[in-house]
Amino acid sequence: MPEMTFTLRWPDGAIQDCYSPSLVMHDFLTDDTSYPIDEFMSRAVTALTQAGERVKARYGRYCTSAAAQIEALQQSSTRYRDGRVTVVTMAPGREALP
Repeated sequence: MPEMTFTLRWPDGAIQDCYSPSLVMHDFLTDDTSYPIDEFMSRAVTALTQAGERVKARYGRYCTSAAAQIEALQQSSTRYRDGRVTVVTMAPGREALP
């Protein structure tokens, strides 16, 4: 199962490197794009939940890395009342999609 990383920039300029066990993130986020925090969190949590479910379907257990990444994003997002999150990069890119 292809995995990926993505890098975020929070409203204060803080950079966060993230992980997904699936390329499904491309269905919900686009690199070099900014999202309001609430919209970003909704998209990211949905995508990571689906990624975890894909792992479960293939290997018989939910991906703890996907759950941990959701938790890390939720912790990061609580530092901001508003603003935008920028998806700086996603690797591999969309060209890796089947």
